[in-house]
Amino acid sequence: MTDAQRPHEQEAVLTAARRAREAAVDLATRSRAAKDAALNAMAAALEVDSALIMAANANDIDRARAMHTSEAIIDRLKLDDKRIGAMADGLRQVAGLVDPVGEVVRGYTLPNGLELRQVRVPFGVVGIIYEARPNVTADAAGLCVKSGNAVLLRGSSSARESNAAIVETLRRALSDTGLPPDAVQLVPGDGHEAVKHLMRARGLVDVLIPRGGASLIKSVVEESTVPVIETGVGNCHVYVDSSADLDQAIAILLNAKAQRPSVCNAAETFLVHQAVANEFVPKALTALKDAGVTVHGDERIRSYSKDVVRATDDDWDTEYLSLDIAAAVVDSLDDAVRHIRKHGSGHTDAILTRSQAAARRFVAAVDSASVVVNASTRFTDGGEFGFGAEIGISTQKLHARGPMGLPELTSTKYIVIGEGHVRP
Repeated sequence: MTDAQRPHEQEAVLTAARRAREAAVDLATRSRAAKDAALNAMAAALEVDSALIMAANANDIDRARAMHTSEAIIDRLKLDDKRIGAMADGLRQVAGLVDPVGEVVRGYTLPNGLELRQVRVPFGVVGIIYEARPNVTADAAGLCVKSGNAVLLRGSSSARESNAAIVETLRRALSDTGLPPDAVQLVPGDGHEAVKHLMRARGLVDVLIPRGGASLIKSVVEESTVPVIETGVGNCHVYVDSSADLDQAIAILLNAKAQRPSVCNAAETFLVHQAVANEFVPKALTALKDAGVTVHGDERIRSYSKDVVRATDDDWDTEYLSLDIAAAVVDSLDDAVRHIRKHGSGHTDAILTRSQAAARRFVAAVDSASVVVNASTRFTDGGEFGFGAEIGISTQKLHARGPMGLPELTSTKYIVIGEGHVRP
């Protein structure tokens, strides 16, 4: 980009943010019925336009393959009738959820007679910066509209035609139902400079939510002047305790790793208590091999099979997003916890055990957004938690943590009602 182009691109981003701000003022006053009607119209429009959206998506996939993009990323990028149908169903599910706007978080009458209420209100303008997955475009738009927010969407260049087609469809549905189409916009521009302008649009954009890999999230957190809700990398662990039901543990481990390896709640490391390693590890390695999973193990894991790749220091910190998993034998539950606290990303970690004492200790000691007992890490998901479509999974500790549904897309304000009260 030339120096002459940079001011133009900055102004284009800021103009989009100003339009979003005007749309947010309008949207904040709309009833639940009006927002739900728009969401249902958006869902129907996606289905009507599915052939156009898939044609745009095919261009993105052709371009990705020409650039030798990994199949894991292409899987996240690909749209078909089933996935577009799921996007539409997600919008309808959001329409059926309770509107958080106006919910009274707490309220009471003060001793002096003033009535005080803390109520949920929209953020205003939400910026979403995300990679691949064009389904995020519809999910984010739906959640933001339902919660009364305008949204500025910045997907990756790999999905630019898919995202443009989806947003065009959603904007038309908004307009047809009388809501401001500028409540849903793509951020103008293709380069990183456009993203930087969004990240520095403090005063026009109220909050940014990055969804993607570690480098994207790190960049947004470190470079933004707009407040950021940090969604984190999913380096998730499954720990098989000495008292685990080992047949159950095999099934859970396979589901956590192989059911859909390209998502953030897939397991990336499994740890096994040394007391059950001789019985569990050979069965687990066979089951994982049959599922096409490559195991990167420490020396104790490697002693059970020549198929195990030697784990490097980097493996313990890697979010593979593929049919790969790291593995280690640990001497105790406390060693498992130390490993997770050192290498985990604070997303989701699971213990498989029949000991209530072990489960309680693990839950208390592991500092992650979701801690799971005797179940797959794949359950950390807004839909599975009953939230409807999620905007992301937050691994930070302020405001929102874990799957972020509608309430997490709101702030609060205090409403104070008096009858001529003055402060003495």
